[in-house]
Order: sequence, then structure tokens, then C-alpha cells
Amino acid sequence: MTDKAKSKTRILWTGKRRADFPSFVPDLEAKGYRVTYVSTGKDAFDTLSKMNPDVMVVDAASMRTTGSRICKTVNAKYPTLPLILINTPSNLPTNEVKADVQLVHPFTVRKLENRILPYAPSDGKNLLKAGPIQLDMERQIIRCNKKEEHVTPRTADLLKMLIDQKGKVIDRKKLFSKIWRTNYTEDTRSLDVHINWLRKIIEKNPKKPKLLLTVRGKGYKLDL
Repeated sequence: MTDKAKSKTRILWTGKRRADFPSFVPDLEAKGYRVTYVSTGKDAFDTLSKMNPDVMVVDAASMRTTGSRICKTVNAKYPTLPLILINTPSNLPTNEVKADVQLVHPFTVRKLENRILPYAPSDGKNLLKAGPIQLDMERQIIRCNKKEEHVTPRTADLLKMLIDQKGKVIDRKKLFSKIWRTNYTEDTRSLDVHINWLRKIIEKNPKKPKLLLTVRGKGYKLDL
């Protein structure tokens, strides 16, 4: 994600500052995210009435709660607001909590950032479309058949190359060499694994693909 995209991402962080738990708020702010910090659920709802964040983080671990009540109220009042819930292994919710992402300590700020990434706003400049497939290169998100998946940079690059040459058969060694940035193409099994991942996202039936086809003895083709 670019620094410009990060600066557009608004995060509402609900939690308490505690010495025994990392806050992550200073780290996110240092990376350029726009973080609004509140310490109680009441303050969070007061803030939500005045702002429209891209994602809300409920740091239940720092508040020594399960976060169930806050998440339930947020879902009722703001059903489209993405929720990230943070807990500890000893304080997990006993009932089913509806949160888009649940993180359990310990984890790194990089892992947290990767979970925030799918909800960051996009300006559409790096959005590629091919048939029912949409690829957001900036956020590394694939949308197809009412599904939305955050993928690795390599998987996004692979789909981009297939989209750029849709309808054409791309030699498997050429694909592997380009995406993996190597001249060694004797073992391309990693390519097959990534192709299978893509099929699970874009195909209605991955075992009987109709979009991402294998051309025996040659390579792969995005048939659109």
C-alpha cells in the first residue's frame, strides 16, 4: 500500500493504554494511518455518530473484556462497518462474535496491518477488470462471483499477467520466470499451487475451471 493510501485510511481504535499490552496505535500513526483513539465503548459510539471510519478496531485485550457487547452493538447500529477484534488466549468470547477479523495476542503490527489492508480505500487507479474478475493491485484484493479475497503480492502479480494477456496461452515457464523473477524454471510446482489458489477465488467450481484453463503441454490461459 502506498503512503498516500495509508493517509486516507481512517481507523477508529477502541482500547485502553496498558503497559502489559502493545497498543499498536503509535506504530500505525507512524506508518501514516489516520487513527482516532477512544478508551470506552461509549466514546466509540459518540465518535461513530460524527465520523465514518474505514475500519474499527476493538482492543478487548487492553480493556480486559471479551469485546462481545461492543461488537454486538456495532453490528446492530453500523452493520457495514468492518470490525477487527483483539483478544488474549485466556479471554476469548464464549459466544459467537460477529467480527470480520479476530486477532489473538501475540502478533506483530505487520500482521495487524495486513488485516487492515483489505478495508483501506482505493482510488481505483490500480483496478483491473476482466469479465467477472476485479483485481485491486493497490490493496491486493480479488473480487469475483460475490467473493472478495486479500491475496499475496505474488498471487496478485500472477493474476495481473493473466489479465494483461487474457485469451492467450502463456507458457508456464515464462509465467514462473516472470512472477518468481528467476531463470531457474525446472521446478514450477509453486506456480501450480498459486494457480489452484486463484481458481478457488475466481471459479464457481475450482475442480472444473471455466475461466483459468490449463493448456496441456503449454501453460495457462485466462479464457474471457
